Amino acid sequence: MTRTPEEQAAVERFTRIYRVAQAPLMMQLERHVCGCDYGATSWTTRKEAEELIRLLDLAPGKRYLDVGSGSGWPALYLADTSGCDATLVDIPVDALRIARDRADSDDKAGLRWMAAADGASLPFRDDCFDAIGHSDVLCCLPAKRDMLRECRRVLRPGAIMVFTVIRIASGLSDADYERAAETGPPFVKADGEYPELLSQSGWRVEDCRDLTETYADTLACCIKAEESHAGELSALLGETVYDERIARRRRAAKGVEAGYLRREIFVATRAPSRC
Repeated sequence: MTRTPEEQAAVERFTRIYRVAQAPLMMQLERHVCGCDYGATSWTTRKEAEELIRLLDLAPGKRYLDVGSGSGWPALYLADTSGCDATLVDIPVDALRIARDRADSDDKAGLRWMAAADGASLPFRDDCFDAIGHSDVLCCLPAKRDMLRECRRVLRPGAIMVFTVIRIASGLSDADYERAAETGPPFVKADGEYPELLSQSGWRVEDCRDLTETYADTLACCIKAEESHAGELSALLGETVYDERIARRRRAAKGVEAGYLRREIFVATRAPSRC
């Protein structure tokens, strides 16, 4: 699949992040901020991951697909805790290798598969998964409808998809919308509200909850932790990369504080096919 320069730059940036995230200092900070140590790039906390197991109804024998899984958080935790079989999909191969090594070292019940693929073009047959999840992925992906349609295609009828997403708040002026986009993830702009995008992609929204307050708290904790280790992080990442990283965190925090950005969790089921 051909990518735009902006898309390719995002893939390369995430690849670098996944590599350096395995450093002991990065793991230490991740445990402090989110309660996990997988080298995560989503904002899913341990408490949220435990809630995902319930919402997805994961259990031994169920086939779970995690799209944009990165280095394995929260997919491997969900699988290890519930005993389900898990398939992890993402583009950066380095991230999948990290996830594979983690799955091998954890040696839990259930099967684990890794596939290097774009969420907008999944390499699976129709109706083959019992549950699907993705954590803060759609806000980092331009082809949002394509991914939602692909997820619907590979999910069996009656099954559930649960995902978190960072989005631009509703009702902003054009100028504030552009300011919001500058504070959010690389592809935070969406061509419509998420309930509308889901409906157009063949989904029925069963529940939607606001996680913005938790996101703000997690961001604040992350910024404080990274600022307190500024010297060590600058040595590890390089001063320029660290400065850019902390600047992105601060912009996001300001975006949330200004009411520009929100983080939500959606629970959706496949709507009946139209004749």
